[in-house]
Amino acid sequence: MAESRDELRAADSDRAKVADRLRVALDEGRLSLGEYDERLQRAYAAKTYGELDKLLTDLPVASVERSQLAPVTAGSAQSPEPPSAGPAEVRRWLAGVWGAWLIAVFVNVVIWGAVSLGNGEMVYFWPVWVGGPWGAVLLAITISGLVSGQPRRAADRRRAAARRARREQRRGS
Repeated sequence: MAESRDELRAADSDRAKVADRLRVALDEGRLSLGEYDERLQRAYAAKTYGELDKLLTDLPVASVERSQLAPVTAGSAQSPEPPSAGPAEVRRWLAGVWGAWLIAVFVNVVIWGAVSLGNGEMVYFWPVWVGGPWGAVLLAITISGLVSGQPRRAADRRRAAARRARREQRRGS
């Protein structure tokens, strides 16, 4: 027996597309932050296409045809290419990921150097135990973040926050 599309199970990629559309609606001022949060929670809890479609019905550009929500058929399960980020966005994101590590390693190396100078001889280079494991974790985060498009999403969030702040400032004036 054939099921209707609304009853078919949605995939994680379908939920992500709805979440992206909700973020755009928030950025456009179509949803309040509270509505966005509620719909986002419902989107990630949705099990069927019907549940996902209900979250977009009152958004003008989010018709079922345009939302690109379609059941995955055999041979069509390709992961979308993450949007690429510009060099400035990548640098800013990397600075955010690695900034605290750089400061912590620098402070530890300075302390190690001061202790070595105070002793008159080089002591065991213990800062490697501060920077090494943490750096390995950050390296994995960096690689996975670059592959998945994190710099672009971080830049999009910053721009959205700036737009919301300007909008709130205009409303308050």
